[in-house]
Amino acid sequence: MIRAREVRVVTEAGEQLGVMAPRDAMREAQERGLDLVEVAPTARPPVCRIMDFGKYKYEQSKRDRETRKKQKVVTIKEVKMRPNIEDHDFDVRRRQTEQFLKEGDKIKATIMFRGREVVHSELGKAVLDRLLETVKDLCIVERPAKLEGKNMIMILAPKAATVEQPKAQQQVSE
Repeated sequence: MIRAREVRVVTEAGEQLGVMAPRDAMREAQERGLDLVEVAPTARPPVCRIMDFGKYKYEQSKRDRETRKKQKVVTIKEVKMRPNIEDHDFDVRRRQTEQFLKEGDKIKATIMFRGREVVHSELGKAVLDRLLETVKDLCIVERPAKLEGKNMIMILAPKAATVEQPKAQQQVSE
């Protein structure tokens, strides 16, 4: 399926065989009992490698699985408050926020206004600013406080260095 007039051929070991016609490269691959795979179609001339295609696909899928395993799924946790929140309730939400940030989760801090409370949106902004002030060493502001309908929303993301290690790894490192 290689459509180029000429291709640069590389062996499995990385040795250059030079530039040749695709049919000659296919013949060379068949003599070795391997496949001809186009690895760099945008290069001039395109680069083809003589390799075992099944083995190549297997190793590619193995690499993909490893990278997926290493990826961290960031979840967004929501902390809901009211503009006239009591001190103890605020402390509970602050502790939850700190814990979520240490675990590497993003926080969506929401102030819910009821009825005409939305007229005094500065009270909600003050609560969000107070929350931010208490956890500012653990996070960065991804989206500042903004009024959306009857809710004021602020999104906080953890700083890279604040994420705790899982419990199993923590015990090993101590």
